[in-house]
Amino acid sequence: METLKTSAFVHEATVLDRRDVAEDVIVIGLNAPQLSRVTKPGQFLMAIPPGGQSAATALGIYEVDGDRVSILFFVCGPRTRELAGLRLGERLDCFGPLGNGFDHSGEQRDVAIVAGGVGIASVLLSAQALRRQGARVRLYYGARSAARLVEAQRFADEGCELHLATDDGSAGHHGFVTELLADAGDYPQAMIACGPTPMLRAVARVAEQRNIPTQLSLEETFACGVGGCWGCTVPLDSNSAQAPTFPPTANGVVNARICKEGPVFWAHELKW
Repeated sequence: METLKTSAFVHEATVLDRRDVAEDVIVIGLNAPQLSRVTKPGQFLMAIPPGGQSAATALGIYEVDGDRVSILFFVCGPRTRELAGLRLGERLDCFGPLGNGFDHSGEQRDVAIVAGGVGIASVLLSAQALRRQGARVRLYYGARSAARLVEAQRFADEGCELHLATDDGSAGHHGFVTELLADAGDYPQAMIACGPTPMLRAVARVAEQRNIPTQLSLEETFACGVGGCWGCTVPLDSNSAQAPTFPPTANGVVNARICKEGPVFWAHELKW
């Protein structure tokens, strides 16, 4: 995949609805018609806290339906706590969509989606797009506990096969979701994944062992979200179509910005 030519700009969105899907896990629906028209699966936005006292925060775009766009986030600090306090009708400025997103242009008939924790917020649009194409979609979803397996039923309602794992054994497999993936009796044609880096590395190992084309959406705390600060880099094969146009190092590696060249990369091109 290539780095996306961005169509991002600031959207003056209005809060339409909100759902508390678990303790400190919230979905906020926004009226953002221009944003909804240009968003593709796997892209993110920078939400600008209304008070202006803290920096914007990067959030995956969860749903797109008509003029409505939603964000799903875990309350984990002052920026997300301020967002959690938004009320219906209040304004939220959002800069986006940002990043390249997942590539679903090929004929993908059997796809595994692997999500860990808040990574679930970035893969619903992919699940919907793949199901519309008639693909079999398996969701491998891991979290700390059953209460943190948020929105699993939503994916089941979209026609996805659920494979769940929890760290404490309160639901599904007792252990890592990548253990479920590695032990799958039949392997998918392709995989996409979003979640913490150790999980993504484990998915990449399975992809390499089984020769499965795999796209990984990397999680990172973005300072700017547009590639200006170079604070979110990852080593990438210099022959990648996403590689920045800088001279590679002696071992053929360049530093790519997760927010600009990514956040989605082919697993085999990352040089972790």
